[in-house]
Amino acid sequence: MTKKNETKTSLATRVGKLQTGLRKRYPNGSQKLTFRGAKIVISVDDAIAKLQAVADNRAAVTAARAEAAAKVEAENTALTDLLTFVRALVAYIRFTFGDDQTALDDFGVAPLKARTPMTAEQKAVAAAKRKATRQARGEVGPKKLKAIKGNVTAQLVVTPATPPAPTKS
Repeated sequence: MTKKNETKTSLATRVGKLQTGLRKRYPNGSQKLTFRGAKIVISVDDAIAKLQAVADNRAAVTAARAEAAAKVEAENTALTDLLTFVRALVAYIRFTFGDDQTALDDFGVAPLKARTPMTAEQKAVAAAKRKATRQARGEVGPKKLKAIKGNVTAQLVVTPATPPAPTKS
């Protein structure tokens, strides 16, 4: 009877032991085994063949997993160089064809998005954050520098200039 939480690998191990036991205790391969209330009648050789199928299937799956893991490792090893090549090729295509949407579509390359310039408020906030970060870091080692960030909430307040009064001439 199989255990509820038995793994396929442990089942294959148990099947091997069953085969060994059958060969040892029933040396006559043509001898018939009858069990489950005479619902199953099978020769020892046929029983061993069925058990061998379980072991063979498990061995095939284990080999396929090992082969797949090796292929994934090979892909990961080669991927760094291949990604560098792909990025360089895309940069070349963008440089060669510029903003020609039809040509870029032929290669499946999207045009670069135009940079949105920062507003005056965004620039002021960024400058305040840089200053706060420098002050917060102080004189510490390089590892601590990476962990420290400035904490500032900055807002730009702009007061509109009043137009000069018109002069009468």
